[in-house]
Amino acid sequence: MKLYKTTIGILLQSDKGVHLLHEDWDVLINRKNLYSYLVQQTKHNELVNHNTFNELVKNDLFAPIGSQEVWAAGVTYLRSRDARMEEAKAAGGGDFYDRVYSAQRPEIFFKALPQRVVGDHQEVNIRRDSTWDVPEPELTLYINSFGEIQGYTIGNDMSSRSIEGENPLYLPQAKSYERSAALGPCLYVPQKPISKDTTISIVIKRGDKEMFKDSIQLSRMKRELTELAAYLFRELDFPSGCYLMTGTGMVPSNDFTLHVGDVVAISIEGIGTLTNTVGKRER
Repeated sequence: MKLYKTTIGILLQSDKGVHLLHEDWDVLINRKNLYSYLVQQTKHNELVNHNTFNELVKNDLFAPIGSQEVWAAGVTYLRSRDARMEEAKAAGGGDFYDRVYSAQRPEIFFKALPQRVVGDHQEVNIRRDSTWDVPEPELTLYINSFGEIQGYTIGNDMSSRSIEGENPLYLPQAKSYERSAALGPCLYVPQKPISKDTTISIVIKRGDKEMFKDSIQLSRMKRELTELAAYLFRELDFPSGCYLMTGTGMVPSNDFTLHVGDVVAISIEGIGTLTNTVGKRER
């Protein structure tokens, strides 16, 4: 099952077609047994024409988020640990990331309020005061208010590596700013938890030139998804649930930085592709 948030409402795509749901997003997704509920909705809601659905998804799609906060986990893959250690060497903070990778407690940080999140084919930003910027492709969990993982989407955790590398305490500035997060293209709600064999891939293009391409399986993640969700909910309540980005295992080489106009396409099997163009805020 896939939920798309569009200009005409919420579209539910299943093997029985596409249905229009006249419901509030937060109320719809924040429930136990979301998959079973959506199965029932396919029996009672009107069908949407296939061409209409394709047009809406192409041109009138929003990020699959309502009032939910977006949080993120870091250093969950070995490649991410190595990259963070390298960028923080000059500031004397490289050892922090090695210790986080092997520690019992994961790194979890606040990423974005919903108004700073963009959707598929919308523009993400790089900071004006950063000189080294990368996208971070991440499986993103939707966790309901009971702490249960109910769905998945694709996340682009935009990161200012020059700022974070200067001092690990600058992490909030490196991670949280206008249009620093993208989610989409849909909320994927499967009957069973997503497979560890699932592949995440990324392609970055500058004009017609492919600047970076990579892929990785979820099985390479050191942490369990349920473990990350449990730590987030230890001392926090989320009345409408929340989103949790789960870290990246794909990091471009140190001589790469994003430019305005670059196109970032992140794909996850079963969910689809999240595509964003890179921009920069005007002064």
